[in-house]
Amino acid sequence: MTHPSGRILIMGIDPGTARTGFGVVSVSSERVASLVECGVIRTSPGEPLPNRIREIFEGIDALLARHEPSAVSVEDVFHGKNARTALTLGHARGAILLAASLRDIPIFEYAPRGIKKAVVGTGRATKDQVGFMVAKHLRLRVAPTPDDAADGVAAALAHWMMG
Repeated sequence: MTHPSGRILIMGIDPGTARTGFGVVSVSSERVASLVECGVIRTSPGEPLPNRIREIFEGIDALLARHEPSAVSVEDVFHGKNARTALTLGHARGAILLAASLRDIPIFEYAPRGIKKAVVGTGRATKDQVGFMVAKHLRLRVAPTPDDAADGVAAALAHWMMG
């Protein structure tokens, strides 16, 4: 689906209950990618988990309303994390998936290693390597910060590169 601007917009999301990173990438008809926006949704420390999940949902929903992306690319749960961490991360992912689903935006899920392999060339890339390659692909002077934002942008780039 093409955005009214004639460009394809992809939103990438790196879920987290404290910080959810996001990046919106625009791809022109000439297949040139550029960064539209990136950042993090920070939840309120000390708040109960349901309130934090609501903050993630509302933040993602506002971004989806503002950008109207053609696709949402979400980093999947890393299976090496402990069960409690994976479960908590699953709640954040659920809020993200629900927000996109309610807006009928196609959702694509990628393993962290798959995102790193697409963007960096190796599934074992470090956070610094991911940031460096995100900057290189988008012709930025510096990598997006914090790392969560760079990871969100990487998720969007990976969807474009694998698509």
